[in-house]
Amino acid sequence: MGKAIRPYPADHGVRSLSKTASPARRAAQAVDALRHGWALAFEGGPTLLPVETAIASGATSERMLISFARAATLKLVNQLEAASPHAPVLIRSGEPFDMTGAVPIADPALDLRNPLKGPFRAEPLEWTGQAEAAMELARIAGILPAFMVDPEEAGEAQPVSASDLESYSATGALNIVTRARLPVTASESAEIVAFRSPADTREHVALIIGKQSGDHAPLVRLHSECLTGDILGSLKCDCGPQLDAALHAMAEHAEKDGGWGALLYLRQEGRGIGLVNKLRAYRLQDEGFDTVDANRRLGLPDEARDFPTAARMLDLLGARTIRLMTNNPAKVEALEAAGISVAERVPHQLPDNPHNARYLATKRDRSGHLLE
Repeated sequence: MGKAIRPYPADHGVRSLSKTASPARRAAQAVDALRHGWALAFEGGPTLLPVETAIASGATSERMLISFARAATLKLVNQLEAASPHAPVLIRSGEPFDMTGAVPIADPALDLRNPLKGPFRAEPLEWTGQAEAAMELARIAGILPAFMVDPEEAGEAQPVSASDLESYSATGALNIVTRARLPVTASESAEIVAFRSPADTREHVALIIGKQSGDHAPLVRLHSECLTGDILGSLKCDCGPQLDAALHAMAEHAEKDGGWGALLYLRQEGRGIGLVNKLRAYRLQDEGFDTVDANRRLGLPDEARDFPTAARMLDLLGARTIRLMTNNPAKVEALEAAGISVAERVPHQLPDNPHNARYLATKRDRSGHLLE
């Protein structure tokens, strides 16, 4: 995370870390705790209670930890130096926060229905490392990045260290766990390969089309999970059509050229922010925000996908030189930085429709996607 972890008062009473649990296990337990609404007790830092999921309905706190983008909504930007939209900000209100008042602060989708009480002011943040870790753990857990700080009546807290995240996010432990023949519409001889890491609950898969051979650089598509587009046929994005077109392009390549293809289906919904937060962003888009600003208003990054995991999958498949189907130069750069050679970027563009035209324009104008 790049910033030093500053000491917290020694008499604060934060529970000590387990001496038997590994850092990766503690991080996984912290993610599980956030999903269940339990507080986190950070080593050298405060106890933080997730506002969205908290089961301690009677909890109160003098302070909250929110994102910079959310602080901007609360008119606190003049008190702060420029920061990334999802950087953590410590705020205090004129009255203690309870759950009734904290939830609308956490969720910008409620702004039009809930006038925010104040005044709010930003305070110096002396435990930056722990705060950044909390925001990242919230993203991994798929919840809003908003916490009560050292709340009363929060219940028992899960001990965690900011440095535990380094072990949790390691991709080296990812391995192939099984593979099987899977006839699909594009290719009846396709094979599916499943990947799993003990440090992560997500299970990724690759669909192999054609016969794997070291003589050909495979045609590869990185496809991040999209329930709404892949399964429900959403018109708000182009994910479903891109998935189908990629598979058929690989099948044609295998049949005509004797090559092979690999579609990596990565379990990172909503560009890494999770399904529920993606749907929250959809709601903000209905209010006029584009995809980038909607994510930032939620206090979440507009790009949080884990491309090193894709690189590890390709390495396990023996595909260290590939032809990548993408219009996103960032994917090429990320894979090459992780040791995968991209011999060719193959354009993968499909027509827009009235419902996704703005989304595609935003990818082009604000996220650096190419037209061809």
